[in-house]
Amino acid sequence: MTDVVDSDELLRRIQRARAYAEQEKRMWRSRTDALTPADPDKARDAAVRTLAYEAVLGVLDEIVTPGRHSEEG
Repeated sequence: MTDVVDSDELLRRIQRARAYAEQEKRMWRSRTDALTPADPDKARDAAVRTLAYEAVLGVLDEIVTPGRHSEEG
C-alpha cells in the first residue's frame, strides 16, 4: 500500500471506515442486547466489541474534527 493519495481521498477513506465502524457498533450492540439473558459470556464478548468500535469511532471523529469531541463524554 504505497499509493499516494490526496487529502480528499484520505477523507473519503476515513468516512467509509467511520461508516463501517458505526454499522459494526450497532450490530454488536444489538447482539449484546439479544444475548444478555441467554448467554452472558457471549454477551460480554459482544459488549467488549461494541466498546472497541466506539473507541474507533472516537478516534476517527477526532481525526476529522480535532478538538470538538474532547469535551464530550
